[in-house]
Amino acid sequence: MESRRGPLTSAVPSNVVSPVRRCSRTACGRPAVATLTYVYADSTAVLGPLATYAEPHCYDLCAEHSDRLTAPRGWDVVRLAVDSGPARPTGDDLEALANAVREAARPQERAAGAAGGGGVGMGGREADPMEVARRGHLRVLRSPES
Repeated sequence: MESRRGPLTSAVPSNVVSPVRRCSRTACGRPAVATLTYVYADSTAVLGPLATYAEPHCYDLCAEHSDRLTAPRGWDVVRLAVDSGPARPTGDDLEALANAVREAARPQERAAGAAGGGGVGMGGREADPMEVARRGHLRVLRSPES
């Protein structure tokens, strides 16, 4: 479509998408550092670290707007600590994983699994011949050499 001044053009090409998430506040173009979520049932606003994915029911806020956040009268604001860097596994996480693997590999569970199922796993499916034991979503597999 043309006007008297010439063809209409956009200031930003429509095929260019910024990889940086921006503040949800109107007319604010600063990068988002926190995510705001409302829990209507509890009359609570929760402000925490930037969510991994942009959600339609959450609001991404820049540092300035997250610092100035206020909630409606009668509402509580819960501010969760904003992480400064990427999350890394802690010693507790690794120890919990090791304990879960050890528990899944216990001989009692192996014997109970073999006696109770008769070769048929949950839901009527046949058990994997390489599977020795199962604990939740973790499986202990027999080594191919044995």
